[in-house]
Amino acid sequence: MPLWIAGRFPRRLRRLLLLLGVVLLLGLPLSLAPLAGERGGASARPLPAAAVAEATLTGPSSPSGLQPSSPPARGVAGLAPAPRPVAGGSSPQPPAAWVTLEGRRILEIRAAAGAQTPESVAERGTVVLRKLADNPAVAPEQLEIREDPPYSMLGLEANGRFTPLLAVDDRAARAFDTTREELAERYRDQLRGALRQYRSSHTLGAWLRSTALALLILGSYLAWVQVQGLLVRRARHWIAAAPTPWLGGLKLAGSKVLDGSQERAALLRLLKVVHWGLLLLASYLLIPSLLGFFPPTQMVAEGLRGHIRGVLERLLDGVVAAIPNLLAILLILLITRLVMRACLDWFGAIERGQLQFPGFYREWARPTGRLTAAGVLLAGLVTAYPYIPGSGSRAFQGAGLFVGLLAALGSSAVATNVISGLMLIYTRAFREGDRVEINGVVGVVQDRDLLVTRIQTPRNELVSIPNATVITSSILNFSFGRREIQRPVALATTITIGYDVPWRQVHALMLAAARAVPGIAEDPPPLVLQTSLNDFHISYELNASVRDVQLYRETLSELLASLQDRFAEAGVEILSPLYQANREGGKSTVPPPPPRSVAFGPQAGGGEFG
Repeated sequence: MPLWIAGRFPRRLRRLLLLLGVVLLLGLPLSLAPLAGERGGASARPLPAAAVAEATLTGPSSPSGLQPSSPPARGVAGLAPAPRPVAGGSSPQPPAAWVTLEGRRILEIRAAAGAQTPESVAERGTVVLRKLADNPAVAPEQLEIREDPPYSMLGLEANGRFTPLLAVDDRAARAFDTTREELAERYRDQLRGALRQYRSSHTLGAWLRSTALALLILGSYLAWVQVQGLLVRRARHWIAAAPTPWLGGLKLAGSKVLDGSQERAALLRLLKVVHWGLLLLASYLLIPSLLGFFPPTQMVAEGLRGHIRGVLERLLDGVVAAIPNLLAILLILLITRLVMRACLDWFGAIERGQLQFPGFYREWARPTGRLTAAGVLLAGLVTAYPYIPGSGSRAFQGAGLFVGLLAALGSSAVATNVISGLMLIYTRAFREGDRVEINGVVGVVQDRDLLVTRIQTPRNELVSIPNATVITSSILNFSFGRREIQRPVALATTITIGYDVPWRQVHALMLAAARAVPGIAEDPPPLVLQTSLNDFHISYELNASVRDVQLYRETLSELLASLQDRFAEAGVEILSPLYQANREGGKSTVPPPPPRSVAFGPQAGGGEFG
């Protein structure tokens, strides 16, 4: 198309014409390939085993384009070579062929006499039929039948002379499950109808009607394109301006898979795919509709229709064949879903304390329920796999091989962490929300999966530790005592005081400092222990229970501050850090003796700790 003409077309129309051209280029090879044999007169079809028939065509001509020949005395002499015996007994019959006219199938040839094949007979018949159709001197009513037992001769009667074209015997009739006379009449009627249709379709009025209908269909197609474009634009505008409650994101099993913007983008891409898919389908359907109105292109149109029909038939056959398997898959998934829900509800009741079993702890309920549900789901998938369409294909086998290879490469580390995670669950080392120390990391357990354990530190850092590392490390659980044995966790701190300070005074000051801290529990009461008599000082250890283990660090800090305040008020020096000084004169570090009324015994205010 010249550029000055193309420039006058709207941009959308140019795109549409380009799309039609692409579809035509893609469709022509698909349609012409199966029709290459039909143009020569043959189209294969499976031959029934019982079809041992005889149907012979020749291409005679006379003054009307046919070669005159006298009718044979018996059989088909003069029309085809005599049948020859086939060496070696019976052999597979050749496929059937068709006599065609402008790509349309007219007569089916299932067998041929002698060494001929249905394909060669159909090729000659196609040539003869085209000559008859192009010769206006040959009228369809001139096709007649003459009985010449054991044959019914179908031929052309012109100027008082009969020219045989086709011989039909009883074996050919049995192949079609009919009589010889009925098959000959059927062939005659089909040939007459083909000639009439060919003549009527090649008139000026037929061409004008075909052109008008083609323009009508083309206008309908263009109107459909305009309406579809309008609907697509409105749908695109609605998706872009839809309120958030409608397109606020996509959730699956309670987890947000897509947010609002991602969902809108996905819908816009889906709308674009549907739009162009419908345009491509409508354009492909338009081409055989337009070409089918004109006799020279009816062969191409028939090929395109046959291709579309074949695709639809295969698709429909696949869907119909897959319906029982799909119903079986649906039933298996439904049963699997019900069993999974029953398992989760049952273990949920155990977790809530509604059901109790001796030796089965409540914190085991959730992971055990998940493992059971996963096992049920895996069993359901294994059961449903044979019913999946195409599960036995090489594509599925290749995908299974690839997944198996990935599992083999990464199974060692994954299996180690999974087994370690199960051991941590059923050894009850800790649970979510416990304050623990693992591998030098102190914090609160936020998540405990089969692969990793996540701990939130006091500085709001989230540390992920593989379960294989956790299982080989020492685990210090600060929350276990209060929950399991109803005794709070204790903290301990050590200070060093010189020998010149009476130990009873040190005990009293340390106990008073502990009582002044709000985070220290009164039961059991704090306890002071003398852990060692060093060269220059005595080590005193204060043990006190913490009310809230989540405030362990804060409570320890407040206790250390309270100790400094109490000893500063009493004028007692804490020998930390240690320093050395020359001793002056004869000053002794021996403390004064206690009053006689004070006997050695348990410290005042103290008690049995732990």
